[in-house]
Amino acid sequence: MPHEVSPADYKDLVLFLATAGVVAPIFKRLKLNPILGFLLAGVILGPFGLGRFIHIAPWLDYVTVDNPDEIAQLAEFGVVFLLFMIGLELSWERLRLMRKLVFGLGAAQVVGCSIALGLGAMAMGQEPVSALVIGAALTLSSTAIAVPVLAERRRLHADGGRATFSVLLFQDLAVAPILITLTILGRGDGAFALKDLMSLGPAALGLGAIVLVGRLALRPMLKSVAKAKSEEMFMAACLLVIIGAGLVSALSGLSMALGAFVAGVLLAETEYRHEVEVKIEPFKSLLLSLFFVSLGIRLDLSLLVAEPLLVLGVAVGLLAVKAALIFGLGMASRLGGKASAEAALILAAGGEFAFVILDNAMGAHVVPRDIGRMVLVSATLTMFLIPALAALGARLGRKTAQSKISEAPTGGPDRVGPEPEGQVLVVGYGRVGQLVCDMLSRHDLPWVTIERDARLVEQGRRDGSRIFYGDASRAELLERCGLATARALVVTMDAPDGVEAVVAAARGARPDLIIVARARDARHAARLYELGATDAVPETIEASLQLSEAVLVDIGVPMGLVIASIHERRDEYRKVLNRPDALGGRRKRLRDAALR
Repeated sequence: MPHEVSPADYKDLVLFLATAGVVAPIFKRLKLNPILGFLLAGVILGPFGLGRFIHIAPWLDYVTVDNPDEIAQLAEFGVVFLLFMIGLELSWERLRLMRKLVFGLGAAQVVGCSIALGLGAMAMGQEPVSALVIGAALTLSSTAIAVPVLAERRRLHADGGRATFSVLLFQDLAVAPILITLTILGRGDGAFALKDLMSLGPAALGLGAIVLVGRLALRPMLKSVAKAKSEEMFMAACLLVIIGAGLVSALSGLSMALGAFVAGVLLAETEYRHEVEVKIEPFKSLLLSLFFVSLGIRLDLSLLVAEPLLVLGVAVGLLAVKAALIFGLGMASRLGGKASAEAALILAAGGEFAFVILDNAMGAHVVPRDIGRMVLVSATLTMFLIPALAALGARLGRKTAQSKISEAPTGGPDRVGPEPEGQVLVVGYGRVGQLVCDMLSRHDLPWVTIERDARLVEQGRRDGSRIFYGDASRAELLERCGLATARALVVTMDAPDGVEAVVAAARGARPDLIIVARARDARHAARLYELGATDAVPETIEASLQLSEAVLVDIGVPMGLVIASIHERRDEYRKVLNRPDALGGRRKRLRDAALR
């Protein structure tokens, strides 16, 4: 007989959705990172929070989580999607430009802090292997909290922000070797032996299969799905890539997160990269929120009550050891005192991957469960302090130079990384778009193109163009393609509704952006001015002006007079179409006033 579904079966899901709907807006209004709210909400809703008082107030059962283990299983996909997005944004160009910080400062921080914290754990009575795992787990800082905090404070391009990002990037790369080492130790029940290296055989085969299939089949599969022009099918294909790679990795004895990371790196080399980012971002945000809620649910704060000095002592020691070491390493790397202090403060706290590593370590009997739980409570307490530490670090480093790293494209269309600053964003790669791009190239202006037709995208890639597949009417995709730093936007599509959607999205995201759009006729041009276009070029009017120019020249009117009259007539049309009360008219007047 099939299991009868009860409304109570959905209670935990409803609680999480209600938490997401309440916590995120409140914390954003308070200008606090929502992740801290999800951690706190998990603590309150969990069995160690309100759940402790159910025997006193039975009605609390309606607002507490019944099955933390089931939520934890689903929440693990939050880490899977996070590592996939990290891999998708991994830039070989950025790694090359920042190699001294990433592989110098980052490697020194991971190794140095792991040893120092491991020695501290040994001093507290832990076995060497257990102590080293605890040290490695606590070495990792919170990418999910630190990067958004830096972005909100506009410190990512400051010296301290660049150093912080570099260290976080190396930490993300170090997660995979740490997990592989834990797999070896787990198969040996905590004892490391040379024969355990044989366990890497299936892992190597699994990763090799992911890379091989990704190289050979990933781009053709996405191309086939893109040609179908189905948003749902493209999203399904993206989820298939992530979950499929994760399952292959898990079957090989590794973590799903590692397989997703490799899939992200492979996808980053394709023209579908930005569209995949936009499609996956909602899933990543939702599942990562669930991950932090699940962390809070499993957090036993009774340990803080039972052993307050020990838990707080570990938390303070973690902050002190990491901050001191990172500051010293920053000074040795010639970062300067203020930038080193800013990076040290932001990176001093624990991170989300400590939960992943210590959970695996406790499951493999490498770290005693009671010790692991106590360490996790201490690490979580430090994570709540990251926004305050970042604010203090920003104040210390505010007077440092806002130096930026040049990220100009040097590797052709498959170069991975952020789009170059000051580029022209061209939407549409048909005949008109190709001609616009050619003219930009003749004037040595960098450009990036977005096109929804998979065939044109493939053609552009063969021609060596910097072109990406996607729907440019979404502000998220425009931002991924460099809208924030774009010099101008040119919309060359021949679909009037599509042009209007792109202009509206771009103007909403960048009020100061120069937007030049292709219009069907005078009425369409007027509509585009209303939506915020700086200039709208009607096809019918331009064709008429060019015909007029040709006939006037052919019948003997001097070229100078013809060109002058054509320009004068074009300006008259623009004044009529771009009324002063239109959005484009206001923007244009403001821009002209600023230039004067």
